[in-house]
Amino acid sequence: MDYSNIKFATRTNAEFFSTLRSRVQEHFKENNITRFGNYKMVIKTIALLAMYFVPYFLMIFDVFASLWIQAGLWMIMGFGMAGIGFSVMHDANHGAYAKNGTVNKLLGLLANILGASATNWKIQHNVLHHSYTNVSGIDEDISPGGIMRFSPHQKRHKAHRFQHLYAWFLYALMTLQWSTVKDFKQLFRYKRMGLTKKVDKNFNKLFIQLLISKVVYYGYLIALPIIVTSTPWYFIILFYVIMHFIAGFLLAIVFQPAHVVPTSEFPLPDQSGQMDNNWAVHQLLTTSNFAPTNKLLSWYVGGLNFQIEHHLFPNICHVHYKNLSKIVKKTAEEYGVPYNVMPTFRNAISQHAKLLHDFGTGVK
Repeated sequence: MDYSNIKFATRTNAEFFSTLRSRVQEHFKENNITRFGNYKMVIKTIALLAMYFVPYFLMIFDVFASLWIQAGLWMIMGFGMAGIGFSVMHDANHGAYAKNGTVNKLLGLLANILGASATNWKIQHNVLHHSYTNVSGIDEDISPGGIMRFSPHQKRHKAHRFQHLYAWFLYALMTLQWSTVKDFKQLFRYKRMGLTKKVDKNFNKLFIQLLISKVVYYGYLIALPIIVTSTPWYFIILFYVIMHFIAGFLLAIVFQPAHVVPTSEFPLPDQSGQMDNNWAVHQLLTTSNFAPTNKLLSWYVGGLNFQIEHHLFPNICHVHYKNLSKIVKKTAEEYGVPYNVMPTFRNAISQHAKLLHDFGTGVK
């Protein structure tokens, strides 16, 4: 399916988003605040970077000889890695972290420091996922390949009967894939699709940047510990994999329940590429919030439990989402637009597992 041919309706519920935007703008004006991050965002950034880099330097300087403690340090790095991805890199690559574009660009490059590609991430997430949420064949977040079935429009295989059981292990492999072959495959695929031009017209430059970032990543995270520490190389490789298992699993179980749950819709365009709803309504039909009262979870996942607010206003820093949710919910109710919320994180995981089962067994 060609993403460039898809067009959202303009007349259906046209006033909903214009009213919502006006109310959100008024919220910032009345409270004399900007849409960007604040001191809380800076404190969080320092804390999450410390969660990743402090254990790293303790490991590099051989502070602890115990392999069990070293394993614990790598596990903490996994939590730090996911946290940086949720809260810092994510907002920065949306241009929502700071008013200063250079700050956003530099913090966005944390994706490369963590083993992924900021370029690919912006294409997959900002362009494909945010624009065409849950549209099978376009949104790569619900297109993991034949091993999983995330949409009723995807072909069902016999193995999918068990996907609600094996999905969790595959989720743990997500960032490990990014750090190895996926980024290279994506970059060449996006070139064929003409998407790399949205980031930089010079593809060779993008490829060289990706190559250099991988060399730096493996250099500081694997080669350097092998060279300067007393830890056997095979344990370093093992700990590295464990770190990625934790980070990948955490990232997946936050993003997937926001879009692949029983209340989610999976709209497709007609033969001319026309969608039934406008873009804003489409976002509410395909997105769900969860655990809105869980402050600790919301802090760690960068407000992504308020996924509806994030999809409607991705250029607003997540520290504002909780307050915006009241405005969005009220406006949605006024215009008869669904506003789906799951009460707890546990419930969100359970609902995601249920839909995986239904998609896998052919119930849906």
